[in-house]
Amino acid sequence: MDKIVLITGATSGIGLACARKFAANGDKLILTGRNERRLAEIQKELVEKGTLVLTLAFDVRDRKMAEKFISELPSEWQKIDVLVNNAGLALGLEPEYEGNLDDWETMIDTNIKGLLTITRLVVPGMVQRDSGHIINVGSVAGDAAYAGGNVYCATKAAVKALSDGLRIDVANTAVRVTNLKPGLVETNFSNVRFRGDNERAANLYKGIKPLTGDDIADVAVFAANAPAHVQIAEVLILATHQASGSVIVRK
Repeated sequence: MDKIVLITGATSGIGLACARKFAANGDKLILTGRNERRLAEIQKELVEKGTLVLTLAFDVRDRKMAEKFISELPSEWQKIDVLVNNAGLALGLEPEYEGNLDDWETMIDTNIKGLLTITRLVVPGMVQRDSGHIINVGSVAGDAAYAGGNVYCATKAAVKALSDGLRIDVANTAVRVTNLKPGLVETNFSNVRFRGDNERAANLYKGIKPLTGDDIADVAVFAANAPAHVQIAEVLILATHQASGSVIVRK
């Protein structure tokens, strides 16, 4: 049976990879992101391959817009089976005592509050139907802080705590919760973090073959399609030569 899959932050990186992988799995997609033009391009790409796609252009930090879009979903799109809370970002690598307060606010509002907002809007329907799956995209950074990671690491630690807490809250239902924790993934994540400094971003991946968005999307699709009695609660996904958030062997 085709699932309806809502993916936040679907215009690039892991979110876009998830969109393509769930589409290849035969699912219907609700894709959100801030870039309306890019959403339209992705919709066209996937529709041409036979996937039903609904796009919602808004920022997960804008609670009122999120409420409006989710509450006004057409009836045939309201029964969301899988929620992929992917929207997130990192900004800067300064020591905590020199950090940019605006950057902190953006990360907290996106990575934590945005995730909470979408969860609050979507999961009640899953609980009511006694069916559904929430996949939160966390990070190895949520397991232990690394130099310069401070606030970003804290937001991903929060994703783990929120995933664990939600799993407890829905344990009396058939709703499942998965926390994916990628390590080094080559997407535009580092370009955003370094504000378009492509050379600095590229240096992060030198000497190691990093993960790709597809690698993470494969795990998301696998978790979503596990038998109903199987809940893949948490998955740490690292490149072969990465041992933790801070231990990377470059060759």
